[in-house]
Amino acid sequence: MAMLGKRRPPRPASGHSGLARTPSGRAAKEQTGELSGAPLVVERLAHDGRGVAHNAAGKTVFIDRVLPGEEVEVAVHVTRKRFDEAHVKTLLTPSPLRVTPPCAHFGQCGGCDLQHMALDTQRHHKREVVAELLARQGLAHDAIGLLHGQTTAYRRRARLGVKVDSQGKVHLGFRAASTHRLVDIDACPVLVPALQALIAPLRALLASLEAPRLVGHLELLATPDATVVLVRQLKAQPDDELRWQRFAEQHQVHAGAWLGREEPQLHWYGAPPLLRERVDMQALGIDASTLPSNLSLDFVPGDFLQVNAEVNQQMVAQVVGWLAPKPGMVLLDLFAGIGNFSLPLAAAGARVHAVEGSQGMVERLRDNAHNARDADAVLAVSAEQADLSNAEAVAKVLRQHPVEALVLDPPRSGAEAVCQALGRHRIAKIAYVSCDPATLARDAAHLVHAGYAIKHVVVADMFVHTAHMETLMLFEYTG
Repeated sequence: MAMLGKRRPPRPASGHSGLARTPSGRAAKEQTGELSGAPLVVERLAHDGRGVAHNAAGKTVFIDRVLPGEEVEVAVHVTRKRFDEAHVKTLLTPSPLRVTPPCAHFGQCGGCDLQHMALDTQRHHKREVVAELLARQGLAHDAIGLLHGQTTAYRRRARLGVKVDSQGKVHLGFRAASTHRLVDIDACPVLVPALQALIAPLRALLASLEAPRLVGHLELLATPDATVVLVRQLKAQPDDELRWQRFAEQHQVHAGAWLGREEPQLHWYGAPPLLRERVDMQALGIDASTLPSNLSLDFVPGDFLQVNAEVNQQMVAQVVGWLAPKPGMVLLDLFAGIGNFSLPLAAAGARVHAVEGSQGMVERLRDNAHNARDADAVLAVSAEQADLSNAEAVAKVLRQHPVEALVLDPPRSGAEAVCQALGRHRIAKIAYVSCDPATLARDAAHLVHAGYAIKHVVVADMFVHTAHMETLMLFEYTG
């Protein structure tokens, strides 16, 4: 075990390294990549942004990185019972909506897979996805709004994979789509400049480590006050720890490591940073003249933080505008995190009770509310921990906290238990913020069937050049 993670002499390549592509799904059969039959015409886009076509036998084919109307020759890379997955070998008839991708790694890296679409096309597609998913639930909304920000240099959080191959070469980058294969990257246009600037130095540092195989991945984070690099590795390596310390000093970043396998513990290589999300009261349309001037959200690594600060600020402003909190108004914020919505709503005058599943984030939310005070201004925020996927816990929260308005910001699994329970309550307004439009549509159906009406729907283009999105909906109780 003395060699665990350390450099080993190179061995002949087997042709089957951990960087090789593997098919996903039990029923998948990987193909050779040869041309598959006659050219296909792309009919439409699937929800994930892939093209949909049908081969001569009528079988559905999902095609990577194409646009409706394009005629293509494809190679099937995965065959399944009911559909195939393919990629383009020859683009015969390109769409006029096709653009040159801004990233040199497009087509290899699994991220930002809509770069071949014009931005307007990307955003139209996302709104169409939301409309279609609502329609499947028997719901409709005519006008779907849009929030958006910068198209590059917007991502302040990222996870870079690390792999040492059989020849001892260190690879640093992102995964290819639907595989464990790591794609080396030299640059990433969607990362904020502070993180882009670290890619080359990190690659050089990893190549110099005594035990690079101990490193699983790197987590990068940039805030206005600190840039952080966190190493995920199985065990400490004293010589490499010194290298990380020197790297942090040289590049003026904070470096640390998650050490351990089952329950990793965070260890900082030097003083820990102050991680803080600042709240721009003016951008939220809140008169801050009589409110705390130091409104901010402190957090620690592992807490949830939206990757796009600019669009997140717009989402908070949208929710504040929809709910229009007045002094004394009582609000409930479910899946509250560290207070992303709770504190701005309280700063606008509401009395907010926040509920969050993570006890650690509950404590930080309380601290953030406590710290956001001046001599004559204190935010009216209380918080508790509860499992909001549990029907009994949800019923208890709603019973003990009758409110005039409610905010939901659940994980991808949605808030079904909450929305089912809300049928027994008459809450005037509900603002639902979702990262998965499918679970949002499901939960919206529960609310509509319980007497709530959809008043507004907005797509937030949080993840530009990808099929992912945030969706905001405002419901009002109509009986």
